[in-house]
Amino acid sequence: MKHRILIADDEPDALKLLETRLLAVGYEVLKAADGLAALGRARKDAPALAILDVMMPEMSGLELCRALKGDPKTALMPIMLLTARNEEVDRVLGFEFGADDYVTKPFSPREVVLRVQALLRRQTPAPTTAGTVIRAGSIVIDRLALRVTVRNQSVDLTRTEFKLLSTLIESTGRVLTRDALLTAVWPTDSDIEIRTVDTHLRRLREKLGTAGRLIQTIRGFGYRIDEEVA
Repeated sequence: MKHRILIADDEPDALKLLETRLLAVGYEVLKAADGLAALGRARKDAPALAILDVMMPEMSGLELCRALKGDPKTALMPIMLLTARNEEVDRVLGFEFGADDYVTKPFSPREVVLRVQALLRRQTPAPTTAGTVIRAGSIVIDRLALRVTVRNQSVDLTRTEFKLLSTLIESTGRVLTRDALLTAVWPTDSDIEIRTVDTHLRRLREKLGTAGRLIQTIRGFGYRIDEEVA
C-alpha cells in the first residue's frame, strides 16, 4: 500500500518540485495551496504524513500544524515544516506547535524525501520482546494500538510525545540525557536544538496531568521515570 503524503505550499514551483520527487519514489501525493484547503484534505483523506509551508494564506503552516496535532484523528500524523527562515526561535515555535521535523528553503528534494522516509519508519513503534504494553504508575502505553491511558482515561498525544513517553518508560528508573532522548526520538540528521526536549516534555507533563509527576528532572543530567512519586 502506497503512503499518502500531503503537501501544502502556496508556491507552485515548490509544490511541483516536491510532488515530482515524491511520486518518483512511489508515494501518493495530495496537494493544497493554502492552509484551510490543506486542513480539509488532511481530515478527509487521512495522509500518512504532511509537509507544510509555514507562510501560507488563509491559515499559516504553524496554525495548521497546531490544528492537526490537536485533532485526535490526525494527532499522530508526522508533520514536516518548510520555511524560508532559519531562526532558532522559529524552529522552537514549530516544535512547540507539534511539528516533527523542520526544513529550511531552499531545500534539497532528495533530503526532504530522506526525511519523509525516516519519519514514516518511526511512525509505528515496533513490537519488542518486552511486550506491546508498557506501563509506569497509572500510565499505560499500548504500542500496537498507539494508545496512552492514565487511570483508564485516554490521553491524546502527538507522535513525538508518544515516542518520547515510550522511550522514558522503557528505561524506568534510569536517567536519560537530553542527547540520548534526541537520538531516540528525532531523526539524527535534523537540526534540532537540545532545548526542544524540554519543550516537548513540558507539554507532555501537562497532558498527563498529575501522572506527569512521574517524569522527574535530574538537574545537570536529564530525565527519568520515577514510579515512587506516583
